[in-house]
Amino acid sequence: MNSWIAPVVFALTPEEWTAIELSLRVATVATAASLPIGILVALILARGRFFGRSLLNALVLVPLVLPPVVTGYVLLLAFGRQGPLGRWFAEHLGIVFGFRWTGAALACAVMGFPLMVRAIQLSIEAVDRKLEQAATTLGANRLWVLATVTLPLVTPGILAGAILAFARAMGEFGATITFVSNIPGETQTLPTLIYTFTQVPGGDAAALRLTIISLVISLAAVLASEAIAQRVSRRLEAA
Repeated sequence: MNSWIAPVVFALTPEEWTAIELSLRVATVATAASLPIGILVALILARGRFFGRSLLNALVLVPLVLPPVVTGYVLLLAFGRQGPLGRWFAEHLGIVFGFRWTGAALACAVMGFPLMVRAIQLSIEAVDRKLEQAATTLGANRLWVLATVTLPLVTPGILAGAILAFARAMGEFGATITFVSNIPGETQTLPTLIYTFTQVPGGDAAALRLTIISLVISLAAVLASEAIAQRVSRRLEAA
């Protein structure tokens, strides 16, 4: 087996390079677009006490328990070309999700959102409220306390949540292929291309090298998250 692994691992075709670049673009956009919303929702869940909080928490976590194909189908109904939200975005903002890479980014954002929110929420709940109260007694308003005390303290959690969402987006398959199909050069990401190769004779070598690349990218993302979080934590402790 080793005799044929080495020659094929780095012999990437233009189609494979395109899938890798698209996966990185989709994962980056999905993470960046969902991060502000994720921080807001995590704050609401961690600090809010209101009727419907349990329902909001359940809605956030639903993508974790639903089959990804179901999530993709719901996105297709809502954000497809004929869906109410998809039509509104296309007519008013010029953004088309159906069978476009933007739709793949949306699917990845939805699937990674629960992991992001949960990591940030746990970090916020671990903050010592006395530090925030001290800032308040010194005359700072709630928004200033949030910006200068709370968010810096939960930076490791924010970074961890963002990296988890990014890694989840890199591996997303079910919701993506259901929502935007598997169109080469447009919506064909690493997972969907690997699936394509496993369905054709002689595609094992290509599937293997893309699997290795996917594993390396995801592992690097997790290691980077740990390193950044530890560095930020040390700076906060030193301060």
